[in-house]
Amino acid sequence: MSVTRRPLVAGNWKMNGSKLALGELVKMAAGLVEDGLWRKVDLALCPPAPFLYLASAAAIGTRIAIGAQDCHAEPSGAFTGDISAEMIAESGCSYVIVGHSERRSLHGETDDIVRAKAQAAVRAGLAPIVCVGETREERDGGRTLDVIGRQLAGSIPNGAAGLGMVIAYEPVWAIGTGLTPTAADVKAAHGFLRDQLRKRFGAAAEGVRLLYGGSVKPANAAELLSVDDVDGALVGGASLKAEDFLGIAAAYRTAPASTYH
Repeated sequence: MSVTRRPLVAGNWKMNGSKLALGELVKMAAGLVEDGLWRKVDLALCPPAPFLYLASAAAIGTRIAIGAQDCHAEPSGAFTGDISAEMIAESGCSYVIVGHSERRSLHGETDDIVRAKAQAAVRAGLAPIVCVGETREERDGGRTLDVIGRQLAGSIPNGAAGLGMVIAYEPVWAIGTGLTPTAADVKAAHGFLRDQLRKRFGAAAEGVRLLYGGSVKPANAAELLSVDDVDGALVGGASLKAEDFLGIAAAYRTAPASTYH
């Protein structure tokens, strides 16, 4: 089955940025229009939670979607410091990242927890960006496909494939280190993930966008984003500056316009 998936380049600001830094969003929006990139690629920005509403307001009328970096599985309750998917949606967001390696490693989030959060995103009308990825030890031990296969199976809710779900493959050892896997390694991982999605979801799997993340920058974006079954990128530090973020999106400048969502 041949499907054209519209590329998505999503930026994860992590615990960085400020109210003043949201000016970069305005520059990104202008650059998308000036360069005509909006015809080729979707852009999403995930700032820290305190700035979600401000970012959503700044993005009105632009081609940039806003997302959150995490959500709670429950719609409300006695969960001090947490934010529900419904609150995120009310803030004007379209996406929410769940299962990022930093949440899994630093906060002890299991596949079951990630799946519950992804289900909450779907419940609230958000598109979950579900992250999977192996550590250096797991990679060196030849367990990459076993690890990401287990994470994929355990973290994806039933029926989510047809609801805008996005999968981000982020090798943990490549995040923020400047190290990147080879194009062949990325192709193998993404091809495996696509096959696993097909086995579970059938034809609906063709519409799931698979993003690559891990030290993506303008200098290596064209090579990484041209790999089969790579439908965009989840970008960390390079998403904090409009010039760098647009430089990554520019990898799609010469690609045919796509209308798939």
